[in-house]
Order: sequence, then structure tokens, then C-alpha cells
Amino acid sequence: MKPLFQTDRITYLKDRMLSEPRYASIEQAMIITDTYKKNEDKPRIIQRALSLKASLEQMKIAAEPEELIVGNRTAGVRYGVVFPESGSAWVDREFETLPTRPQDRFHVREEDIKTFREVIKPYWEGKSLEDVLNERYGEEIHKIEKVVKINQKDHAQGHICPNCAEWLAFGPTRYRRMAEERMEHAKDESRRNFYQAVSIVMEGAENFMLRYHDLMMEKFQEETDPERKGVILQVAKNCKNLSQRPAKTFHEAVQSIWFLFVILQMESNASSFSPGRLDRHLISYYERDMQKGNLTKQDALEIIECLWLKFNEIVYMRNSGGAKYFAGFPIGFNIAIGGQDEEGRDYSNELSFLFLKAQQHIGLPQPNLSVRLHEKTGDKLLHEAVKTVALGSGMPQFFNDKAIIPAIKDLGIEEKDALDYAIVGCVELTTQGNNLGWSDAAMFNLNKALEMALTGGVCLLTGEQIAPDYGNLKEYSTYEDLEAALEKQILYFTDKMILACEQVEKAHIDLLPSPFLSATIDPCMENGMDVTAGGAKYNLSGIQMIQIANLADSLAAIKQLVYEEKRFTKEEVLEALKKNFDGYELMRQMMLNKVPKYGNDIDRVDQMGAKWAEYFRNGLKKYKNFRNGPYHTGMYTVSAHVPMGENVGATPDGRFAKEPLADGGMSPVYGRDVKGPTAVLKSVSKLDKKLTTNGGLLNMKFLPEFFSTESGVEKFGKFLRAFVDLEIPHIQFNVVRKEDLVAAKEHPEQYRSLTVRVAGYTAYFTELAQELQNEIIARTSYGEI
Repeated sequence: MKPLFQTDRITYLKDRMLSEPRYASIEQAMIITDTYKKNEDKPRIIQRALSLKASLEQMKIAAEPEELIVGNRTAGVRYGVVFPESGSAWVDREFETLPTRPQDRFHVREEDIKTFREVIKPYWEGKSLEDVLNERYGEEIHKIEKVVKINQKDHAQGHICPNCAEWLAFGPTRYRRMAEERMEHAKDESRRNFYQAVSIVMEGAENFMLRYHDLMMEKFQEETDPERKGVILQVAKNCKNLSQRPAKTFHEAVQSIWFLFVILQMESNASSFSPGRLDRHLISYYERDMQKGNLTKQDALEIIECLWLKFNEIVYMRNSGGAKYFAGFPIGFNIAIGGQDEEGRDYSNELSFLFLKAQQHIGLPQPNLSVRLHEKTGDKLLHEAVKTVALGSGMPQFFNDKAIIPAIKDLGIEEKDALDYAIVGCVELTTQGNNLGWSDAAMFNLNKALEMALTGGVCLLTGEQIAPDYGNLKEYSTYEDLEAALEKQILYFTDKMILACEQVEKAHIDLLPSPFLSATIDPCMENGMDVTAGGAKYNLSGIQMIQIANLADSLAAIKQLVYEEKRFTKEEVLEALKKNFDGYELMRQMMLNKVPKYGNDIDRVDQMGAKWAEYFRNGLKKYKNFRNGPYHTGMYTVSAHVPMGENVGATPDGRFAKEPLADGGMSPVYGRDVKGPTAVLKSVSKLDKKLTTNGGLLNMKFLPEFFSTESGVEKFGKFLRAFVDLEIPHIQFNVVRKEDLVAAKEHPEQYRSLTVRVAGYTAYFTELAQELQNEIIARTSYGEI
């Protein structure tokens, strides 16, 4: 068999996408606004359904004749969508600065700004999610924002894995008919409204697909080359077929999956809708076509690579603050391959390898490709995954079934669902098709909580009293007294955080019901209940702990240098922190260099991190979210370690005020892991796997030379086997030279396609703000294991 290759079609489409300018778009905002004006007397779920249907039927669409997979939520590529139902006040504040802000820029059109301010903004003032939340609970959220970042305040909730297998088996027509049948027998108005809304959006989906059929037929008429005409005609037929029936062929199934995710984005404009275990979802279509002789591996690869490119055509436009916390457009189309089947046996198939080959060819940030590993993962899959990592795109990342499956079962997840787990967004764990995990509910800055315990609730950066005074460092006779004050600060802000999260969920229920998404989440259709209101089988809320490494290093320094060795007085340390170590450089150097650091397999400091992570997790157990589900914890940052670091004064680990915190979530502070990658693994393994049921993130950076020989690739595979044995939930890698990153920072035009692993996602390095670029450059690089 000939080796698989990247076709000219893919090269052309990739180059075209990378060269397209990125604009902010108000087109859907206009359609939504017009629909609401015409239907003000209807329930919100019907308004939402009608506005989605109108968008599907009225939005301008475009396609290239070379495309094998078509569809987008805008006619332009990588456009940012203004979505007034969730937030427009921030757009009004920031419209003019979108092209020049430090992170995630968009071009704007002057006429769009004018139309937005004259038509869209006046209608939505006081009505959007952002405005309603600000009115209901904005002051309380603001009071805790230096310690707790509450998310989902101005956009819909994503971070969910729809039932892709059912979507492929049903298609929009069957969902519509099911909804219409159930609407006739619904016993109350709420259920009737739900089923009516599902019927409306599914009719819109059918029409959306037909529009792409019509568009491709126009291109068919324009084309003169017989071979190209045949391909265009097939794409057109696929779209028409999918508007009328479920997918039958591999090509149709891939197109169907893409339509699903385009429509989810159009309904909610949210991040991290993820396909889950796509190698399992599509394998029956692939094998059937291969057996019939209707498909070759090269054909399948080209279709997959077209899908991979489409995943890169949708980005999410956040406000400037959100862009700092989620830098580089982490839209989060996470695809998981490998793992186990329903009997616990090793699972992979030919598509698993074709997905890796597509990543090797494409090398772009999306989809966020993940490999599930376990004790019996085959050598062939592991070897191919390592070869893909070696190419430097930051993918795939790796998840450990041995750690994850028992941990999520402890949350109440049934074994069959746990065995079939997938990943959404960056590293967030989920079951497939039956879970609203709300995995991005909030981020809790444990280091700011420590600052409050050291200062008596006074912010080192502003001098404001932002927390209760439970004592300060000068008053603590023992190290245990400091710990007791830290406990109180964490409990205080946890209580405030939970109240804020409840208000966010209430507002989503009131304002952003999602009938299209709900149809693909079990058992919403059966119960006639929207997913935002608790219609899913599992209803979790995830909170991220930020950042254990800095916290452990800081506590270790205080305990050793102040309470045990008495090198410095409590008064001296507190004064040094207030002055950002100005005049206290000797103290800072001792904090940095004379105290053990997390990440070097030193029990004393590693256990400090584990202790406080467990304390925070245990503190959440007494709460239930508004959908009556449990809160649980994650340890990942996206890019929040940079802006959250900007909120923290100088810390006892020797860090200057406002500097970034540790990256990842389980990772050591960059530059402090001096005993090599194996020591890092052993340190991280001391964190209980139940701490990261919402997702954990371990970042590591290796030099490309490590993979230059077959023995290096094999050694790396053994390193990953050790990762599995140590029951660490997640690991990911940047394979890049520091010199290349520095050059890309200085000459971005020459490195536009260079991608790096930021946190649980990959982004274009040249599109990241300077502070984040510097932090990535500073991360420890390993040349050996």
C-alpha cells in the first residue's frame, strides 16, 4: 500500500484559512434581535428556538469548491460572533479596541459599530445574561474577584459532549418527529414548550443543510473540470441526504458531525463542545465503506483532514479580561482516541491511527486531540502517538484511564459511563451524551487566599481590606496558627463563590435554555426538560484550584525559614512582601534556593500541596449546585496563571508581585523542577487522583533532539507507561527549542503556523500576548529522561 500523504486540496485549504483576516461579526446578532422583537410575547425557550432557526435560514453562507466538508456559523473564516442574548455591554465598551488589544484581536468594520450601537445595544440593555447577572449579583461577584473568578457570566455554557452516536443514527428529521409526537402528549406547558422548541430548531437544521446543498449545486454548475464537478456534486448530495435522513456513508457521517457542532455553536456561542470518542462513533461507517470498496484509506484521511481544518475555522470572541484567562482561542473541540471498550478491553481502530496521521499533517490547534492510555494500551498506538508529539504541535495530550475511571466513579458516575469517558475543552472529564458538567464554573486562587491569611485580609497590591481579618503573619505564634487562618480564608471565599455560582446557573436557566443541545443530551428528550434546568443524567459543577505549586513552595518557605530555622522574623517577612522584596533580596534568594520546591520528589513540600488541595476539595463536598449535583475540583489554569498572578502580591516562595503563577495546574513552578522529568512525575503522583475529577493538567517541555532516534521514541513511550503506573490523570508536552520561540516572538510573520501547548490546549504562539509568550519560553526544557 502506498504511504498516506497530504493532498494538494488540504494544502490549499490550510493556506487559505491561515491567510484569512479575522473579523468581529454582528450578522447573527441582528437576526437574533429582529426575531426577539417579533416574538416578545413568547416564552424564552421559544424565542431562543426561533432565533436559532432564523439564523440557520438567513445567515450568509460560503464554501470553497475544494471543500469535502462544508459549513460554518459565518461566511467568513475565524470570525468572532457578537451574541446579544448572553452579552453586549462588554462589546459596547470594547468594540473599538478589538483590533489592538494585547490578546485575541479582531478586525472591526465601522458600519458594524454604528449598527450595533443604534439597533442591537438599545434593545438588549438590561436583558442580556451579562446585564441581568450584574443587576442581580454583580456587586457580590466583584467583591471576591481577586480571589475567585466566576465564569459563564456573559456567554452560554459549553463544555459538553453531545450524544454524537445518536445524532448520527437520528439526524435532525427524526429528532423533529420525536419532538412533535411527544408534544402532543405532553402534560404541562413547560414540556410542550420544550418539545415545540426542539421541533423548531430541528426544522432549522434541516433547512441549513439544504442551503449548503443549493450552494454547492451553484458551484457544480460553475465548474468545468469533470473530476472536480463529481466531487462537488457528492458534497451537495451529502448535505441534501442529511437534511432528510441519518448518515449512511463515512463521508456523510463526517459531514453530519460537523453540522452538529456548527449548529451547537450557532445556538450558544460557547466554547468546548466536544465530539468525544470520534474513532468509535465513526468506525462502523468507515468499515462498511471500506468493505464495499467505496472508500480507501487515502480517501478517508483526506475527508478527516478536511474536518480537522473546519475545526480551526471557528473561534470564540471573549471580552478582554476573558481573553487573558483563555488566551489563544481555546475553542476546545476535544477528540479522544484509544482507551477501553465497554468490557474494559484495550480499544483502538484504524481511525485512531488516521486521526494521528491527520494531526501529523495538519499540525494546527484544533481539534484538541487526546489519547486515552491504560495498562494494556497497545505498543503500536503508543508509538504512533509519541511520533505525533515529536513533531511539536503540542498534540496529542494523554489521559490515564487507571487514574480517571475510579476517580469519576467515586463521583457517582456509573461504570459503563466511566469506561466510556471523554474530554471536553482542555482537560475536563465528562461522560458522553448525558452530562452537563459545568466544568468551568469558577477558578479559586489559593495563593491570594494565602495572601489574605498573611496580611489579615488586606490586598498587598492596593492596600484594600478585601477579606475578613482572621489575623496576620506577625500574630501567628506557630505555623499551625497560620494554617488555621488559611483554612478560614478558604472557607470564607468558598461560601461566597458557591452563592455566586448559583446565581449564574439561575440566570442561564432563565435566559439561555438550549433546545438544540438538549435534544442531544440524555434524558432531556425523554423528560421534556432543558439541559440548563437539570435535564441531563449527570449535573456536576467544576472548580479549578489555582495554583498548588506556588502555594506549597510558599508554605514550605515560611515553615522552614520563619518557624523552624528562624532565619527571618515574621515581621521581616511580612514587610518584605509588602515592599515586593525591595531591600530584601537576600531573603528572596534564600526563599528561592534554600527551601525544597514542589516537583523534585521531596515529600516535605509535595505533601504540603497535596494537603491543601484535599482541604479545598473536601470543603466543597457539603454543597450542591443549583441543578442538585455535586461540586468537584480540577487542577488546570487554561492561561489564567498569568492574569491571576497579576492579582497576587509578592509571595513567600520568592516570586515578585504580579508575576505569573505556575502553569498547568499540577505542574511545578517553571525553572524550579531541577531533578528531571521523572522526579516531576513522582511529585505529581502524590496528589490524590480524586482531586482532578474535573480535570488535571501537567505541562512538560522536551527538546526536539530527544526524539531524533528510535531509541528516544521508545524511551519516551516507557516514560508514558510510568505515567500510567503512577496514576497521574493527565500529561502533555511542548516539543520545541527555546531559540525558536524567541525567534517567533521577534519575527512573528515568519512563524504564523507555529503552535505551542499553553495549558490544556494548543494555540498559535505568535497570537499570544507577550506576557504569556515569555512564560512559555521560561518553562523548563528536558533533553533526557
